[in-house]
Amino acid sequence: MNTKMFLAIVLLMAVLFVYPVQIFAADANSAGTVKSIELPKPKMEGGKPLMEALKERKTSREFSGEKLPLQVLSNMLWAANGINRPDGKRTAPTAMNKQEIDVYVAMADGLYLYDAKENKLIGVLAGDIREATGKQPFVKDAPVNLIFVADFAKMGNMSEDQKVFYSATDTGYISQNVYLFCASEGLATVVRGMVDKPALAATMKLKSDQKVILAQTVGYPKK
Repeated sequence: MNTKMFLAIVLLMAVLFVYPVQIFAADANSAGTVKSIELPKPKMEGGKPLMEALKERKTSREFSGEKLPLQVLSNMLWAANGINRPDGKRTAPTAMNKQEIDVYVAMADGLYLYDAKENKLIGVLAGDIREATGKQPFVKDAPVNLIFVADFAKMGNMSEDQKVFYSATDTGYISQNVYLFCASEGLATVVRGMVDKPALAATMKLKSDQKVILAQTVGYPKK
């Protein structure tokens, strides 16, 4: 071993000795998983009457950076696509009850999948992917970006055209539920189609049968 190679090896070992935590932490933050979150039981009483919520329903593109409390997040996800009957059916309809739409939640600390049956957020990816959820500048700082993903594998023998049509329709129901919840609770929201879907699917590590349909940003109004 010559002197230059020996010095290079010594220098590399010194760097790894001084910075191992930062190096490995950065790698875990970019590619690792994040812990699941147990949500509080959703509160199904209260809120504005339906006609008032419809009156207040609107799109907003300016958001405060304030985080949503877990109770508010739980209530919103239940309103969006939670279970509202003992037979497992949801607050939003789906064609032939296929329940093919999954709701992913991108926040500053990671990406999660909403599990309606267990009322929890399943950790999917560590790290902040909010900027990848849309092309508008506000998405990277808003506290919550929902991503609606259709799992075509759950739709059985439907034709490709039917899968595309029904998954888009079913996503619309869920998105409107979010709009009405936000109107009732004084939150700001906007549903978004300006998404680089292939890039986002790759970032989320989705399977080939999983299709990004729309995204929706939610947060407190910017004051």
